[in-house]
Amino acid sequence: MTDLADAVRAGLAARADPVAAGPMQRYMKSAMRFRGVPKPARAELVRELVATRPVPSPAEFAAAVRDLWDGARFREERYVALSLTGHRRWSPPQDASWVPLYRHWIVSGGWWDLTDEIASARIGPLLRADPASLLPVLRSWIRDPDRWLRRTSVIAQLGSGADTDLGLLTDAVEANLADPDFFLRKAIGWALRQHARVDPGWVRSFVDDHPGLSALSRREALRRIG
Repeated sequence: MTDLADAVRAGLAARADPVAAGPMQRYMKSAMRFRGVPKPARAELVRELVATRPVPSPAEFAAAVRDLWDGARFREERYVALSLTGHRRWSPPQDASWVPLYRHWIVSGGWWDLTDEIASARIGPLLRADPASLLPVLRSWIRDPDRWLRRTSVIAQLGSGADTDLGLLTDAVEANLADPDFFLRKAIGWALRQHARVDPGWVRSFVDDHPGLSALSRREALRRIG
């Protein structure tokens, strides 16, 4: 274990609420236990660590977040690992070399509370910064056996706005359009609804041209445009 990972675990233990832990675990349908540390308290812990510890070297940082994720006994350790990778002061500059780590986290995390932040706030920015490297990866995930990688391919562009790669979005949706999985159908609707913020006409036409969309996907896609 790394010193930073140890400090995170000690901070989580100090903030643990056993009364809240059970309901949090049940709500998230998690096999991994919770400490009972809500998001505001986790954010407070990160602020405390950043204020009181020197900035870790890239190697130290990478070792710590890997330790927190792979050695996690409580789900909050993974939440903090993910939060740290988004911290502008502590996280080293990220590029396509981070994708294997995030892929491992998506697959091993295997649930929306982890996948969605990785997809939209980690993979998405990497895609916009380096589409030549990320597009082939996301296209390979479109039909991956793992549903969370497929969900990532659908929602990775939630923050792309007018820069959305419509070819990627179309291919990701069409490849998963008939899948009965709730999380994929919800993701398709979410991605289309988000793009409707900048191009409602395109989304309306897309929905009209794809009668095979599930009722859930269709309803979510058109929620803001009627």
